Amino acid sequence: MRLGSCFFSNFAISMTIEKALYLIPVQLSDGDLATVLPAANTAIVRQIKHFIVENLRSARRFLKKCDRDINIDELTFYELNRHTDPKDISSYLAPLEAGNAMGVISEAGCPAVADPGADVVAIAQRKGLKVKPLVGPSSILMGLMGSGFNGQSFAFLGYLPIDGAARTRKFKEMEHNIMHNDQTQIFIETPYRNNALVATMIKSLPGHLKLCIASDITGEKENIVTRSMRDWSKATYDYGKTPTIFLLYK
Repeated sequence: MRLGSCFFSNFAISMTIEKALYLIPVQLSDGDLATVLPAANTAIVRQIKHFIVENLRSARRFLKKCDRDINIDELTFYELNRHTDPKDISSYLAPLEAGNAMGVISEAGCPAVADPGADVVAIAQRKGLKVKPLVGPSSILMGLMGSGFNGQSFAFLGYLPIDGAARTRKFKEMEHNIMHNDQTQIFIETPYRNNALVATMIKSLPGHLKLCIASDITGEKENIVTRSMRDWSKATYDYGKTPTIFLLYK
């Protein structure tokens, strides 16, 4: 294996792909892909010519990191994001229905988890097309693993409401689910708002609740810290501009 790229063993290179919709995880932070993605993923990526992607530029960059010899101009891309007309999504699967393997690439982490890729996967399932998720990093699961919180029952809530009153109601709802349902609460925020979110939680939530902040997961500055809200109020922190996931429990 050559570090700094995704060139792997002959076993991986010789793998045969199926007529399927491959869900291709992407690294969460910059760095060597070989440290977070299996060799088999790259072997599969090399053979796919049709991709459904959240962002065209980042998808092309990811493919080149997988193998610099991939000819991007030979590939077909379909963008699937919040700007996509829902009526167009079904047509994206035409190459798969014609017998070609397809790949789904998210901006980061696992496709179809807190990601618009779920829409095309749902259509593929309804059409009886084969779906194959590949192994890769998930900030939700990795944050939960490192938190020390309940991994038997948890809920991922995505982004919290921006409106102050609605956010306060969501905090109350999360507190109820923690105390009465013994359920870990997991959520995210736009990176530049991370510090403001922590400050708001310190003011809004009981001091005995525990908050885990998992930042830059798999990256060089990875930091996963669990403290009570009371202790967070005394701590110095700066999570601005860094991809971060938040977890609450008792």
